[in-house]
Amino acid sequence: MNRSEPANPSMSAIRTRSAAYRMGNGDRDKRDDGEAPGTGVITRVKPQTKRPNLYRVLLLNDDYTPMEFVVHVLERFFNKSREDATRIMLHVHQHGVGECGIFTYEVAETKVTQVMDFARKHQHPLQCVMEKK
Repeated sequence: MNRSEPANPSMSAIRTRSAAYRMGNGDRDKRDDGEAPGTGVITRVKPQTKRPNLYRVLLLNDDYTPMEFVVHVLERFFNKSREDATRIMLHVHQHGVGECGIFTYEVAETKVTQVMDFARKHQHPLQCVMEKK
């Protein structure tokens, strides 16, 4: 094997083209393989995205908040229909806790804060919490 020739033939072609470009060869646009200079295959790597964690927003039962107020909260802050809000309110009343919805962290946190502020403003002890699903 001749020491001046590399073992890998493709490396030889790369070095030859590279030398021709450096020397200012007028035949730059003509390559051995018939491709235009600077062409190649580009593969796009699809980034792996992770789904955000979800949080359940829960209402807790108490003996003082009127049922109609809880229904109003569910309609106003969770966009529930009158029937769904009544069903959730009864579940909270009978089981002590009820799920209002499932949201990303920021949305769940905002809803909990809105409900708690609204309840305090109307002097009700209604508790709203969030937990990781």
